[in-house]
Amino acid sequence: MEHVPETTAPAASPADSAGAVTRVALAEVSPAIALGPLDGRYRKAVAPLVDHLSEAALNRERIHVEVEWLITLCNGADGVEAPVVPGAPTLSQQEVDYLRAIPATFGADEIAELAEIERETVHDVKAVEYFIKRRIAAAPEALGETSLPAASELVHFACTSEDINNLSYALMVRGAVRDVWLPGATAVVDQLAGMAREHASAPLLSRTHGQPATPSTLGKELAVLAHRLRRQLRRVEGAEFLGKLNGATGTYGAHVVAVPTADWPAVSKAFVEGLGLDWNPLTTQIESHDWQAEVYSDVARFNRILHNLATDVWTYISLGFFTQIPVAGATGSSTMPHKVNPIRFENAEANLEISCSLLDTLSATLVTSRLQRDLTDSTTQRNIGPAFGHSLLAIDNVARGLDRLAVNETLLREDLDANWEVLGEPVQSAMRAASVAGVPGMENPYERLKDLTRGQRVDGARMREFVAGLGLPDDVAARLAALTPATYTGLAEQLVKDYLD
Repeated sequence: MEHVPETTAPAASPADSAGAVTRVALAEVSPAIALGPLDGRYRKAVAPLVDHLSEAALNRERIHVEVEWLITLCNGADGVEAPVVPGAPTLSQQEVDYLRAIPATFGADEIAELAEIERETVHDVKAVEYFIKRRIAAAPEALGETSLPAASELVHFACTSEDINNLSYALMVRGAVRDVWLPGATAVVDQLAGMAREHASAPLLSRTHGQPATPSTLGKELAVLAHRLRRQLRRVEGAEFLGKLNGATGTYGAHVVAVPTADWPAVSKAFVEGLGLDWNPLTTQIESHDWQAEVYSDVARFNRILHNLATDVWTYISLGFFTQIPVAGATGSSTMPHKVNPIRFENAEANLEISCSLLDTLSATLVTSRLQRDLTDSTTQRNIGPAFGHSLLAIDNVARGLDRLAVNETLLREDLDANWEVLGEPVQSAMRAASVAGVPGMENPYERLKDLTRGQRVDGARMREFVAGLGLPDDVAARLAALTPATYTGLAEQLVKDYLD
């Protein structure tokens, strides 16, 4: 048995301390109140995932898989002769269209009907089988003379529930990744890359260990994050979505006994690949879920890099490098009216952490099954939707947050001009190069710059005075004399142009 719906009666509503007023039982309010934020407060941002990762979407894909299996058994498949089961009717195009309309038209009324059947079967996949057989029994009324009822017993033929479930989940996750998550993730990375190009030449005082360090450009720092995120997107884009259809223990046992003349591995491969999935030839009762662990790990890694972006942008906001464009009418603080809080990035951080926790659990749990199978995967996979939902919500928040940022170029310049000591690095490096070239008086360059700069502020005049007294070759001295913290950005701008794909 694959799944038994859990039903628990709501607890009685408590009376208040005086015993005079009874609270409304929110669990009994209609329409039902969402327990979680993804189906409540944040519904709009994650609603597209409902078409792919909801319970209704699971049942729709189960119907889709069962229908396509029936069609394959009757009409064959690419490279597979028809019929696969001797005596099965050859279905007309009208009959095939009728069958394919069953999942296509699966809506509110059908969801309710299937739920009613499941209450009787106490088995979700068996309920799907009976649901389809009802539609086949009704086919003559819709089609007139038809051979569909003669094929009724081929619904779920030689299948274990996991044959249907694994293919359904593969189709669901593939659709959610390709149609919803990847477009959202790609859009926010493109947005970030656009910002990187726009600010490729904007000098920025870097921080290492939180302390002033060698300058970079704002665009180059954003480009690093965009480059990292793009690499993870390519991994997700190249993901395999595996499926199997080989019976109760992966041996085609029932298939071979029922129809020994068929090449069942070939039928299975053609069927699975016909669904647009990658065929897994060797499994136990369950498809091994390794591909799922791989996809979830890649999405989690994308999440963590996006989390790094959120914390870096938050820090840049706190330093004043980014200003946030206020939203008309919005409130930053209930008591401090001046505040514009970086809530989009903070919300993203939290949701990315929740998503990663779920994805990590999915990855760790799904790769293990006791012997042929146990049901831990059944409940676990019902949380794929929340895992992607929290990631998608975070992506939405990061996109909206980035859209409200403006660069404070004045503060960037002031920050650089207040930290001339960062030129200690290029000056001592030039001294080292001069020493190797045979220029006298270049001893202990690092130590001399350390004495000049460590723990004390050095302005432009003091740095130029120091450089002038070193005895460097004229061209080197002139190059260093012209250098400022704002121009000491190396190849940062060129790196953005050359390597940000």
